[in-house]
Parts: sequence; C-alpha cells; structure tokens
Amino acid sequence: MSTNPPSTSSGKKRILTGDTPTSTGLHLGHYVGSLENRLKLQDEYDCYFLIANVHAFTTLAEKPADIRANTLGIVKDWLAVGLDPQRSTFVLQSEIPAIAELTFLFAMLIPFNKVMRNPTLKTEIETKGLGDSYPFGFPMYAVGQCADILTFRPELVPVGEDQEAHIEMCRDVALKFNQVYCGVGNRVPADEHEKAGGVFPVPKAKIGRIARLVGTDGKNKMSKSLNNAIFLYDDAKAVQKKINGIKTDRPTITSPLPEGNALAQYIDAFLPQQRAEEIKAMYASGKEVMDGHIKAEVGAAINALIEPMRARRAELETPTGEEKVLGVIRDGIRKANAVAEETLHLAKKAMGLDFGKRVVG
Repeated sequence: MSTNPPSTSSGKKRILTGDTPTSTGLHLGHYVGSLENRLKLQDEYDCYFLIANVHAFTTLAEKPADIRANTLGIVKDWLAVGLDPQRSTFVLQSEIPAIAELTFLFAMLIPFNKVMRNPTLKTEIETKGLGDSYPFGFPMYAVGQCADILTFRPELVPVGEDQEAHIEMCRDVALKFNQVYCGVGNRVPADEHEKAGGVFPVPKAKIGRIARLVGTDGKNKMSKSLNNAIFLYDDAKAVQKKINGIKTDRPTITSPLPEGNALAQYIDAFLPQQRAEEIKAMYASGKEVMDGHIKAEVGAAINALIEPMRARRAELETPTGEEKVLGVIRDGIRKANAVAEETLHLAKKAMGLDFGKRVVG
C-alpha cells in the first residue's frame, strides 16, 4: 500500500489547520494570521480544517456545555468568513478516534522534558495563570496537536506565529516515526521522507500575512482573554469604538507615529497599500495629522471587511442555520474518518500492529 496522502480527483496537495473552541468568536488576529490564508488556499489545496474541541477540555473540563456552544460557534465563524465545506473538509476532533490513538503512540516518541520546554506551552501556562494546577492533559495537548496534524498527512500547516513551535514538534515526531518504524535514514532530507518510505510527510508551517497582530491595548497580541480584540461579529459601532480607543502616544499632532504602534500596524494591515504608504509618509513628514481622522478611516476599512461576515453569521443563528452547521459537521466527520483510518492503518502496519483494519463511519 502506498504511504502517500490519499489523492483527490484533482491531485491537490493537502493542508491541515484549525482552532480550539475555548470561547465564542474569532477576531481580526485570527483572520490575518490564518483565516485569510485558508480562504486563498481552498482552491489550490485539499484543505482540512479542524475544530479541536477535545483540546478545549484542557482548561474547560468542567464546562462541557460551553465547549459545545463554542464548537458550533467556531463552525459558524468559519462559514461566515467564507470557508466552504464543498471545497474543504471541516473536522470535528472528538469524532475522529484515530487522532486519540495516534496521540498515545506519538507520546512514546517525545521526551517529557521536551514537551515542557515548548515555548508556546510555557506561554499559555503563564498567560492563563495556571501555575502548577493544570491537569496532566494540558501538556499532553502539545502531543495531541502533532496527531491532529499528522493524522491527515498534510504538506502545509497555516498557523499564527505563536503556533510555530508546535509545528516544529510535529516535524520532529514525523521524522522520528519514519526513522524508527519505516527505516528512513537519519540523513534523508525532511522533504524526501515519503519517497524514502516514510508514512508521514514532514509538514511545514505557513505563517499568515500578519504574523502577530497587536491588540487594541497596543501591548499584547490580540486575544480573546485579554479584552483587546476586535471580533469578526462586532457591530460597526463596536469596531469603531475599539479603534478609537487605541493610544498613539504622540505628544503633538505633528509628532511621528511611534514605530510598532497598534494604529500603525492596522494601517498596514487593513488599508490599501498605496493609501497606507501615504498616511505613514504624512506622519513621518511632521505634517499635522489628526489621529481621529485616521482611526475613522481604519475603522471604516475594517467594517467593510467584516460586514459580509457579520451578515452571514446572523443568518446562521437561526434554527435553519443551526441545522446547516450540524449538517456540515456530520459530512466532515465521514470524509475525515476515511482519511484518518487510512493513516492509522499505515502507522500501525509500520509498527507491527496491523492485526485488522476497522471501518469508522
């Protein structure tokens, strides 16, 4: 049996990425960091988008109703943004048993101290104030992310800059598995592992157009938990109010805009390039620039971007919309399990565990 990813009718290469439903609603940071990439890649690649609802239990284990609501909310956000289940597969993590099995198998290939040194994991423990109280499953989710990805044997993983460390761990797991169980030599380049007989491709991270969008507080990365986010479902007044609240820290109206300021980043991110260059030149030249006027222009541009998303999101809040969301999830489960079970069979065969092949609907 070939170890290459299952080909589609168009022969497209595969992508896997996703979101954890820890709260309701995606924001502009998600959009420029990953969602925007996903929209562009839907026609070029065979895309799998994962809702990591099991990972949500690492911090919300006592709130299963919230996780379920947030899971449905993520799917609504994706549909509202324009992700198309006719061109992509929506994967509900909890319904793909191969992911859980591969998580356990991969855990045998990663030293515990390496997991705990993962910078993204360490940052999450700090920012969420978990101290030493986090459950065993919290560091385990770093291994689980490797299984999320490798279960679908993708070539690329579109992520934000803060998730790049997880992709490096995933690459390490793929390399180690192929070397230990498939006989791939340790000098074989990563991009040639499949040709050399490896079960898993060694995926690469694809960082979004804006690697790290700063929040409206001007200090931290845009985040739901830090109350500095502009959500894709915010109404027009809420968006403008949040933009107006950005501090520019300019002593006078002729002072330059400080480098790295949130408003400066939003000008680059959401205004046409030529107009963004004009505004930055005005700030740099010492001319009188009214921040309020620029903020109004940026707010208008953001509202123009997300208005169609807001409208589609509102339609999905109806009973008919709820049924559509559940239908999309069920269709994705069937397609995703076909791919996942093939991967698991290949992995278990390489490990000498191929005592039978199951079928999961």
